Amino acid sequence: MEGKLFIERARSVRRYFKYLREYKLHCILGPIAKWIEAVLELLVPLVMASIIDVGVAGGDVSYVLWGGAVMLAMGIVGFFCAIFCQRSASITSQGFGTNVRNALFSHINTLSGRELDKIGAASLLTRTVNDVNQMQNAVAMIIRLVVRAPFIALGSVILCMVIDWQIGLVVLAVAALVGAVLWIIMKKSVPYYTANQKKLDRLTQITNENLEGARVVRAFCSRDRERARFDAAAEDMLQNSLHIGRISAWLNPLTYAIVNFGVALILLWSGFKVDAGALSSGEIVALINYMVQILNAMIVISNLVSLFTKAHASMGRVSEVFDLAPSVTDGAGAQPDFSAPAVAFEGVSFSYAGTDRYSLREVDAVIPRSATVGVIGGTGSGKSTFANLIPRLYDATVGRVRVFGRDVRDYTLNGLRGVIGVVPQNAELFSGTIRSNLEWGAPHATDEELYAALAAACADRFVREKGGLDTPVIEGGKNFSGGQRQRLTIARALAAKPEILILDDSCSALDFATDAALRANLAALEGVTTVLISQRASSIRNADAIFVLEDGRIAGKGTHGQLYETCGLYREICDSQTRAEE
Repeated sequence: MEGKLFIERARSVRRYFKYLREYKLHCILGPIAKWIEAVLELLVPLVMASIIDVGVAGGDVSYVLWGGAVMLAMGIVGFFCAIFCQRSASITSQGFGTNVRNALFSHINTLSGRELDKIGAASLLTRTVNDVNQMQNAVAMIIRLVVRAPFIALGSVILCMVIDWQIGLVVLAVAALVGAVLWIIMKKSVPYYTANQKKLDRLTQITNENLEGARVVRAFCSRDRERARFDAAAEDMLQNSLHIGRISAWLNPLTYAIVNFGVALILLWSGFKVDAGALSSGEIVALINYMVQILNAMIVISNLVSLFTKAHASMGRVSEVFDLAPSVTDGAGAQPDFSAPAVAFEGVSFSYAGTDRYSLREVDAVIPRSATVGVIGGTGSGKSTFANLIPRLYDATVGRVRVFGRDVRDYTLNGLRGVIGVVPQNAELFSGTIRSNLEWGAPHATDEELYAALAAACADRFVREKGGLDTPVIEGGKNFSGGQRQRLTIARALAAKPEILILDDSCSALDFATDAALRANLAALEGVTTVLISQRASSIRNADAIFVLEDGRIAGKGTHGQLYETCGLYREICDSQTRAEE
């Protein structure tokens, strides 16, 4: 079992080597420079022992000066080697972090809604930023210290055995004990580090919810409640961090105690050997220096253990995302048959990840080309799910969805979504300008074409008043009202000149006059199949056909007049909204 786990971890580490490929030279030369510095550091006690035993004991000043000059030269060379290694480590780690982050972001964008729902936005954000940072720090430490610290420790033990093999065995035993302590502490702390990252996900999620919904929190005077929720998550993370602290707190005291006990034992034993003439004063100084070097190396190794434990936990979380295969992938590249119906649902049922409950059940629906179709129903009836299956944001669990006669699974994603314009329920704008937002679907559109899309979306007037296409858009489009954001997202979809236009309850913030004007403009579009999803009966009453959804099933289909006479649910919706308007 342990062997299998080790192999899996080795494979997990190996997958990240490709992100270091362009920094191969830095990965080789950096550790070599650090190794040279370590060799010189190991030679210093030998030079010092020679100065004491030959120069000082014999009163040879020139020998002392020569030895001092050698040590100075070794220090200068070591200094420049350390600088070169530090530079290599910085370049490599930053480049590695950038490459992993880019690859992770690119992979996340290939995932369908099913995979994104499974992990959650807050966790993906933490993994992309915090977890990759931990891995990036580990790469820097590998280049800077992983070669140096073990080499210093092992080299010091070997040189101690060369000077005196009996004392060398004591040094070896001390090093082995410290290594055992490091291993036990690492073994016990790994699960807590993994848990800590998950708790950080939760903290990020709560923070994000409160920042995004700050107005709602204040409107409901819920600051105390939300602060308590944040404090509870922070306290949970604190308790887990304290567990890590309690385990890690044993590291330095145990390391120092073992090494210092070893130093005391060496001094005691060396005293007897000096008396017997088996050791010189310079050799004792060299042995103590090597023991101090081992202590320093072990302290570095203990810090590396803590760092690599965090990095290992983070690497596992990042690997989880990389291991997620997108459930929605490119098809064979089918071409649309524009003589066929624009959209056809054939026995479609769908359930979201993590639940067996179907959000859509056995749906059969045909939407002719160039028709305007309305979809209405209560909250949770499956309207947005219906819309999401057409551009293949999700794949149907059962049945199939056809677009222009072809199964959506047979299209490439770019090919399918290139003929569909989607206006989501939440009006999402991105920081930049109005122009940069409109150009998402039409990167080469002229100003005239963009203004034509704005005019069709009833947005050209306020855009001109605000300063035109180059008007700044702040994060989330917060410098526009809800209705303005909705009209800009509609214009963004229209700018791409789609064959199928899906409006998922995207007119909810518009007043009735603007809503009516917008519907008239959409009806005037030639050759465009429009799917209007709305909770307002007035918004879809003039549609060529209306589908009424109830609990994921189609409860009725037909025109407004037909449904009002034959579908009790539709009549109830219409009557309740008429009374509310009155």
